[in-house]
Amino acid sequence: MNNEKISIKMFIPGIAWFLIVAVLVFMPGDDVPDVGFNFMQIDKLVHICMFGGLTYLFSIPYLKSGISLRKKKKSFLIISILFIAWGLGVEFIQKYFAYHRSFDLLDWAADTIGVTIAFVLLQKLAKKRSLSREI
Repeated sequence: MNNEKISIKMFIPGIAWFLIVAVLVFMPGDDVPDVGFNFMQIDKLVHICMFGGLTYLFSIPYLKSGISLRKKKKSFLIISILFIAWGLGVEFIQKYFAYHRSFDLLDWAADTIGVTIAFVLLQKLAKKRSLSREI
């Protein structure tokens, strides 16, 4: 994509992943599979991947667009802040509205780590793409 326009179609993978994540984080606690070994570490890794994936997939349309590097970075930051806030919101929804789910600050920390990893990766990719266009 060489111009500044970003098509809504480019967000379809992010929207699909968002829906999958929503189903996973709001399913009743009794339906969450018990893997039987170091579940806490696997659970946090899942949170990192879910929220890192959300941040990455919603940022790709901006990364691939022809907008300036500054605008790309600003878009990545806004998306990252929104998903960090969404992660905290999910924890409160689980606490007050989801069946057999609870608020877990460590889940939100893992969400934030995933978002941060994606944010840093996107910054590097955007800079690399920008430098390759200048050559």
